[in-house]
Amino acid sequence: MTENDNRRALRVLQLTDPHLMADPGGELLGVNTRDSLDAVIAHALHDHGQPDLILATGDIAQDATEEAYRFFGDKLKVFRCPSVWMAGNHDDSPLLSRIAAERRADERRIVQGGWQFVLLDTSVPGKVFGELAESELTFLEDTLSQNPDLPSLIALHHHPIEIDTKWMSPIGLRNRDAFWRVVDRFPQVKIVLWGHIHQELDQTRNGIRLLATPSTCIQFTAGSVEFSVEDKAPGYRWFELLPSGDFTTEVSRATDFVFNLDSNSSGY
Repeated sequence: MTENDNRRALRVLQLTDPHLMADPGGELLGVNTRDSLDAVIAHALHDHGQPDLILATGDIAQDATEEAYRFFGDKLKVFRCPSVWMAGNHDDSPLLSRIAAERRADERRIVQGGWQFVLLDTSVPGKVFGELAESELTFLEDTLSQNPDLPSLIALHHHPIEIDTKWMSPIGLRNRDAFWRVVDRFPQVKIVLWGHIHQELDQTRNGIRLLATPSTCIQFTAGSVEFSVEDKAPGYRWFELLPSGDFTTEVSRATDFVFNLDSNSSGY
């Protein structure tokens, strides 16, 4: 990397919760999830251009099939950069890891552009809620200890804080206190990033930006007490990260994507 490259902002694209299916016509609450992902990718390329890294933060597949994961990998070929994938509650974590490894998308720790990225697996087989195994907490602590001077972004699928969407309270990260006991010891952590909640969130905790991102398919209604979806376009998050630890981020939506949402569903 040249000195010029080191000063340039690192461009990172987050894609989350595509809920892809083996069936090309597969829909989630009336939305064809392959088509919505296509729309999001096209929007990101048009508005931002090529990223330097892609973070895929879980629920890549709705049906946990090999076909869905391979489709996702094929779609990412339009980008000229590495991607890293993590499992969500709808995914088959071992299967996802195997296919991600074929695409060199199975890294758990990345150092790039003066930043460190740490990816955690919060998936629990057969459960909707998330939990970090003791091995994941140890991995997090060891990884952060190795580079105390690098600004760090931690990515996971499940939300590690309480949010105002009440029906999602039981299905977040169960052992969030253990997670924060580790994170709070490392002041270089600048961002904690997740998916799962299918909505935008931007808060701050002890100087750390807490960020969640819309799904590339359906969106959950923020502030709802019971399961509810809202007629918002699929989206993604874009970062520009400087080696100093400063950064900008924004959520964008593929507002030209036309879909007929089934807003009367009681679940997904």
